[in-house]
Amino acid sequence: MKKLLLAGMLGTSLFAVSCSTVKKAETSQNQRSEFLKLKGDWQIVSINYDKGLKIKPFDEGIDAQCFVGSHWRFIPNNYTGAITVNGGGNCGSGFTQPIKFEVKDGNTFMFKKIADGTKAKQNLAGYTLDVINQTTDQFSLEQNVPFDGSTVKVVYNFERAGMK
Repeated sequence: MKKLLLAGMLGTSLFAVSCSTVKKAETSQNQRSEFLKLKGDWQIVSINYDKGLKIKPFDEGIDAQCFVGSHWRFIPNNYTGAITVNGGGNCGSGFTQPIKFEVKDGNTFMFKKIADGTKAKQNLAGYTLDVINQTTDQFSLEQNVPFDGSTVKVVYNFERAGMK
């Protein structure tokens, strides 16, 4: 009788563990499919915020409007990418910045800039933005940027530039 009771308890616990593992796998797979939607080349087509303010996002020292027309590449299989800002006018000479990124829970986009000769794990600073209005060929990232003791909501609107 003790062996039967022990076998029953063991079976129940194995069933519970296997169900938990299946649920985690489904959640992980759903997050991965959302993450893969970003794969490819994107361009910022507009940025929404109070244009009367001089917002300088991502510690680049240039106005947010300089990011309109910038090219963002996302490679989900190794969580890498790059941002290319064209430059010109008050936007400087332009630049390309390698990044490491991830999407958490399907709606939080996090990235950090990777300097030449350093590894991503050596850089602890980064940026967190909210993914909003995502479709196959468009999405927006919303960021709260510190400004004069408060925060300003900045929305970057992306359109697919190539490779689906």
